[in-house]
Amino acid sequence: MMFAVSICIAYLAGSIPSAVWTGRLAKGVDVRQHGSGNMGAANVARVLGFQWAIVVGLVDVLKGFAPVFWLGPVAANDVALTISATSLILGATAIVGHLFPIFARFKGGKGVLTAAGVFLALLPLEVGLALIVWLVVFLTTRIVSLGSILAALTVTIAVIIRRFVLDVPIGDSLVAATFLLFVLVMFTHRSNVKRLLRGEEPRFRDRGTRSE
Repeated sequence: MMFAVSICIAYLAGSIPSAVWTGRLAKGVDVRQHGSGNMGAANVARVLGFQWAIVVGLVDVLKGFAPVFWLGPVAANDVALTISATSLILGATAIVGHLFPIFARFKGGKGVLTAAGVFLALLPLEVGLALIVWLVVFLTTRIVSLGSILAALTVTIAVIIRRFVLDVPIGDSLVAATFLLFVLVMFTHRSNVKRLLRGEEPRFRDRGTRSE
């Protein structure tokens, strides 16, 4: 029973459309109708300002972190699964909630920050490295999508190196999950990848353009 309840909580947590609700509460606007149209912190920064983007970003990370960190160990006692496997299931459910939120007609964001929250609870070192990569790429290029893609790739590469080169005991499920994370980020950013390849991806300073 606790496992089923945790699945529901994880999905509902992931479904919280923080960008939409923040836009309506802060400025009475729907961020989906402005800027890039994306329900992400970067678009909130463009439309509402950086202070609101920080709020949205923290909530989106917490949406992935909380179910994994707090519910994972508890739910694992209810099923014949390891804490790691149970936490991954809950994390994946939270990400699905962000992508297809019940509170926003099942049309969500790209899931990068919520996924970051999930892996922050599971692989804090790798996520820390990914954050550094994202910051360097963004500050250098001002392209949010490129930073997100390379950050996801960093997590995957870091896990592979630690597992297969440094012999750190990271489970097979976590290794597979980081690869799936990269695939997910590439899929949700497929239009951005096409623009990047054409050299047409706008930089963040280009207000009102689709740079996410």
